[in-house]
Amino acid sequence: MRPLHIALAALVAAVWGVNFVVIELGLDHFPPLLFSALRFLVAALPAVFLVGRPKVAWKWIVGVGLALGVAKFGLLFIGMDRGTGAGLSSLVLQVQAVFTALFAALALGERPGRTRVLGMAVALAGIGVAAVDEGADGPVLAFVLVIAAAACWGVSNVLTRKAAPPDALNFMVWVSTVPVLPLLGLSLLFEGWDRDTEALAALDWSGAGIIVYVAWITTVFGFGAWGFLLSRYPASSVAPFTLLVPVFGMSSAALLLDESVSPLRWCAAALLVGGVALTSLAGARRPRPATPELAESRAAGAA
Repeated sequence: MRPLHIALAALVAAVWGVNFVVIELGLDHFPPLLFSALRFLVAALPAVFLVGRPKVAWKWIVGVGLALGVAKFGLLFIGMDRGTGAGLSSLVLQVQAVFTALFAALALGERPGRTRVLGMAVALAGIGVAAVDEGADGPVLAFVLVIAAAACWGVSNVLTRKAAPPDALNFMVWVSTVPVLPLLGLSLLFEGWDRDTEALAALDWSGAGIIVYVAWITTVFGFGAWGFLLSRYPASSVAPFTLLVPVFGMSSAALLLDESVSPLRWCAAALLVGGVALTSLAGARRPRPATPELAESRAAGAA
C-alpha cells in the first residue's frame, strides 16, 4: 500500500475507535434507540440524493439495514447505555470476526482451516477473560448485549458478502435509510414519547456535533474511505487495520473518559486482538463438489 493510503486506513481506524467515546457522550443527550435512529437519519440525508440509485437488490439493502442498523447498533447503544464502557465495547465488538466466520461456514459453505479455528478459540478465550473482568464490578447484561451486537454484525457481514456491492459508499448510504423508521418506532415503544421529545427539545450544539460525527464522519467518511481502499488493494492488506480500532477505542476512552484498564482487561485485549487477527487473516476453504452433477445441484440450490 502507498504511504498515503496506509495513513488513510489508520485514520479510519482512529475515527472508528474514537467513535465509541463519542457514542458514550451522545448517550448523555439521547435515549439509545433514538440516538441510533438520528445517526442513520443524518447519514442518509442528504447523501441518498447524491449517490445515485441503489446498485444491489433491495433485499440486501433491507437485510443489512435491519441486521446492522436496527439489531447491531440498537443492541450496542443499549449495552453502552446500561454500563458497558466505550473502551470495553470497542474491544468486545471485534468478536464479530468470529461470528462472521461461523455464519459464513453455515451460510456460504466456507470451511474454516485450522488456523482460523485456533484464532476463534483464542478470541473466545479473550471474551471469557473480559467477562470475568466485567463480572467483578460491571453490568453483565450490558456486556452480553454488546456480544449480541457483535453477532448481529456477523450476520450483516455475511449478507454484505452475498450482496457484493460494487460501491461501498452507495450501499452504506442506502442501508442507512432502512433503520430510521424501525428504530424510531422502537424508541417510541420502549423509551417513550416524553423522553424522546424532551431529548430533542434540549438539543444543543454539543448534541448536534455528536450526531454529525457518528453520522457523517464515522459512517459516510469511514465507510466511503474503507470502500475506496478495498477497491484498490486486496482485503488481506486492508482488513488488518481494523485491529487498530480497539487500540484507539481503549486509549481514547482512558484519556477522555478516565476509563481504567485493569491488567485482566489488557490480557483480554491481547487474546481477543490476537484471535481476531488469526481469524481474519487465515484463509477459509470452500467445499469442492466431487462431481459435475453435485456442482450443478449446488448451483441450483443457491439460486
